[in-house]
Amino acid sequence: MGVLKRFGDIMSANINALLDKAEDPAKMVDQYLRELESDLGNVKAETASVMADEQAAKRALDECSGEIEKMQGYAEKALRAGNEGDAKIFLEKKIQLTNKLGGLQAAYASAKANSQKMRQMHDKLVKDIADLNARRDVIKTKMQVAKAQQKINNIGSSVGDAQSSMSAFERMEAKADKMLDEANAMQELNAPARDSVKDLEAKYGGTAQSSPSADDELAALKSKLGL
Repeated sequence: MGVLKRFGDIMSANINALLDKAEDPAKMVDQYLRELESDLGNVKAETASVMADEQAAKRALDECSGEIEKMQGYAEKALRAGNEGDAKIFLEKKIQLTNKLGGLQAAYASAKANSQKMRQMHDKLVKDIADLNARRDVIKTKMQVAKAQQKINNIGSSVGDAQSSMSAFERMEAKADKMLDEANAMQELNAPARDSVKDLEAKYGGTAQSSPSADDELAALKSKLGL
């Protein structure tokens, strides 16, 4: 019964360990479920075959037991009828059938044990598939949440980079402002010195002399000539 060992290995596999190693647990569960669904079809076929073997063995055992009882009944009837020779023939046949019965009982016990193992394997596989289907939905939901969180983390990192760039820009702008202020201060220091006293005298001194006009020259000439 190699099939029992093969599917026993499948069901003894640690699904949690497989999921822990998987990069994408959702895809891993889908793949594992596809394999289990395929295995389930094989298990169903093997289980049906083994159960049929059990039924055939049981039928052969029952038929042999029935024949033994029949030979016993015929032997008793023959003796009652006074036919001891016929009774002996029936008893010899009974002995043959009894010897055969031991082999049939052993075959039936083995077939029954195999049938029970296969049925247990089938039922466990069906249950595990149902459990994994339920877990798959949970895992996929968790994966979606995890991916959304990763996107948020990536966006947050980008925002942090932008803020860092803005901070660097502000530092460069402040440096440029300082350089401009220093240049203006240097220009002021390099300007020629001014005499503040003379500036004030010009401001508060007498009325400024304006250039004489032609009318003024004409009036002065008339005054000189007595005209």
